[in-house]
Amino acid sequence: MDIKSHTHHISQQYNLELDEIKTKLSEMGGLAQRQVNDAIQALIDADAETAERVVREDDDVNDMELDIDEDCVRILARRQPAASDLRLVIAVTKAITDLERVGDEASKIARQAIALSGDGSTPRGYVEVRHIGGNVSRMLSDALDAFARLDLDLALRVVETDNTVDMEYNSAMREMLTFMMEDPRNISRALNIMWSLRALERIGDHARNLAQYVVYLVKGEDVRHESYDEIQEQIQDDHE
Repeated sequence: MDIKSHTHHISQQYNLELDEIKTKLSEMGGLAQRQVNDAIQALIDADAETAERVVREDDDVNDMELDIDEDCVRILARRQPAASDLRLVIAVTKAITDLERVGDEASKIARQAIALSGDGSTPRGYVEVRHIGGNVSRMLSDALDAFARLDLDLALRVVETDNTVDMEYNSAMREMLTFMMEDPRNISRALNIMWSLRALERIGDHARNLAQYVVYLVKGEDVRHESYDEIQEQIQDDHE
């Protein structure tokens, strides 16, 4: 990750402190993304061993959040950053909260994978998990790249994809409800899949948040509650 938004200071130590929180954010994002990918694969492959590892790694994500948060507080207290530096520190503190929650959602999927690992019945709903999971994983990767490169166009694509994921999620939930209505014996299994789909939809929301922080970093505008069209308008203004 190479966020170049912050000012270069005479104090090399200050520069190092800003670089360090960016590097740590990159590492945390990489771990959270791997958790998501492994949790999806563990669910599809009925791989309880991988799923258990994903659950254990959640502690590492939590520790990284605390460590980076402490670094950000120290910078705020000692350096009293302004302008782009301040936006960077604030954006990082918000981003690590989202990444910590991504880790939580990945753990939820992993726990469903453990619950389903001994079930030999037809994998109904796995097609939807694979498809939505693929989109969400790309969203997270693109959001982290957009954050690193301050790429507004890539950030906008993440926001747009989140709208698609929301529609796919609603369709998949209707499919699973039909599955349950066909045979009450399907209810327990379908609920596990529905919880996993819900976790994936939330991971998409967190990726969208990361993309919105890019707009904040570049333009200083808080667009968390704005629609895709409104964010697009903000970005187009930037290109003019």
